Amino acid sequence: MRPDWDDYFIHMMDTVATRATCDRGRSGCIIVRDKRIISTGYVGSPSGLPHCDDAGHLMKQVIDDDGTTRQHCMRTIHAEQNAICQAARHGISLEGSTLYCKMEPCRVCAMLIISCGIKHVVAKNRYHAAQETREMFEQAGVSLTVLEDRIETYDNQ
Repeated sequence: MRPDWDDYFIHMMDTVATRATCDRGRSGCIIVRDKRIISTGYVGSPSGLPHCDDAGHLMKQVIDDDGTTRQHCMRTIHAEQNAICQAARHGISLEGSTLYCKMEPCRVCAMLIISCGIKHVVAKNRYHAAQETREMFEQAGVSLTVLEDRIETYDNQ
């Protein structure tokens, strides 16, 4: 059976994620315009810096407004950030594009998505802390589609 465009690009995003160098998320991202891939990214350290898979995680404790304590790896940058940076390095405008990702973007990624003109986000899964993202996207006119109504989980969350 032939996949629709969202399923097609989500499947490709999963393949990009196999390059990730942090085993906590193994996320990937594809940015598409006019049904053509214009940039990709995966969870990993900035070029030239140690990767989690080699050097271990750089964990920091994060306390949410409701008092919930989570662990966050600070060694890597998110797949969405890497895809946006790759486009910037190569002079590719993201205006009017669609971003495909593993889970709803975090707050910081959402701000970058809005700022660079991406108009639609397709996430494979939900993210446990995405309420601010949803609100910002609504205010900025960025549409969000979540394909599977399940929250992405990973070790030491």
